[in-house]
Amino acid sequence: MASPDSAVLAKQSTENESTSFRVIGAISFSHMLNDMMQSLIFAIYPLLKTGFGLSFSQIGLITLTYQCTASLLQPLVGLYTDRHHKPYSLPVGMGFTLFGLVLLAFATSYYSILLAAALVGTGSSVFHPESSRVARMASGGRHGLAQSLFQVGGSMGSSLGPLLAAAIIAPYGQHSIAWFSAVALVAIAVLFQVSRWYAAHQRNQRGKTRVKHESLPRNKVIVALGVLLLLVFSKHFYLASIGSYLTFYLIHKFHLSVQSAQLHLFIFMFAVALGTLLGGPIGDRIGRKLVIWVSILGVAPFSLLLPHVNLLWTGMLSVVIGLILASAFSAIVVYAQELVPGKVGTIAGLFFGFAFGVGGIGAGVLGHLADRTSIEYVYQLCAYLPLLGIFTVFLPNLEPRPPQRAAVPQKA
Repeated sequence: MASPDSAVLAKQSTENESTSFRVIGAISFSHMLNDMMQSLIFAIYPLLKTGFGLSFSQIGLITLTYQCTASLLQPLVGLYTDRHHKPYSLPVGMGFTLFGLVLLAFATSYYSILLAAALVGTGSSVFHPESSRVARMASGGRHGLAQSLFQVGGSMGSSLGPLLAAAIIAPYGQHSIAWFSAVALVAIAVLFQVSRWYAAHQRNQRGKTRVKHESLPRNKVIVALGVLLLLVFSKHFYLASIGSYLTFYLIHKFHLSVQSAQLHLFIFMFAVALGTLLGGPIGDRIGRKLVIWVSILGVAPFSLLLPHVNLLWTGMLSVVIGLILASAFSAIVVYAQELVPGKVGTIAGLFFGFAFGVGGIGAGVLGHLADRTSIEYVYQLCAYLPLLGIFTVFLPNLEPRPPQRAAVPQKA
């Protein structure tokens, strides 16, 4: 049975259309813990590469296993929960992450590492569609702000992963990953409370008339979704080159230590978190299409410069790229949810899942390319991906137009 606090929160969010920052804060905090644990996989790549004698292609396959597990399952989870709401699936999904971390800590073979990555990916596939739904339910109509606050938790967690790996896992070794199982238990406890609010909210919604939204013609919706997926491809394929291989790039080109390279990755991830926080509320104010324009295409000059500068400018440009590029995803997800009303979970699962899948494929392809050529060539090639932002021109304008004033007849 839901607690009185949960029922009150649900009533406030649905009847008064107020933004429930308590719920959004809880789901954002859970997102931070979830993505922090998941980012440990990427952050310990140098350790795994040395300890198990892995090639870049095998490193990429670990990312591919994790990302594709999440990618393939997320849209299916979203589609199912749009029809059959499962509030308590959130802590259950976090349980998969918990088991994956424990297995990763004590993995003795490459195949056990792949299985651990698959379990963590399964946890992600359950967490993201349902938690994105919770953020929208608690938004009080401020969808961009809620989505950004939710996503910034994940970005902050992703930035903390490399920092914690440098501080804890690098000096104490692979088994120290097991210490992070305590973080998973905290996340499960928080998500259980969020699930109670979710269930109370659903009971409060029963019997209420749902507002019908006007939708665009089917062919325009399909074209727009295709453009958005292309933009997500350009964003996350490029981010895969940084998230998976920035440490190797810095170690190889500038001869940094592993810990120094991980610190640069943390700074980049922190810039991503800040950009994520800004993208949604800015989209609420000036329109999501404009944010998408600037955040994808606007990165191109900086990405093209990145492979040709020294260490100082590499750090500065990576911050600018992370800040601008990250502002796109909140706007893209909310824009897509407005394109297809009533399919919040499906759209969240599709776009989060596609983003994970693209990241995984990108990591695998780029790892293979780095083995055949060089890590510098990978960055030179990926620098052109943000130019795909030009396809934003094909997105329809969804923001309501201001009402036109009646013409005042002029005196003769």
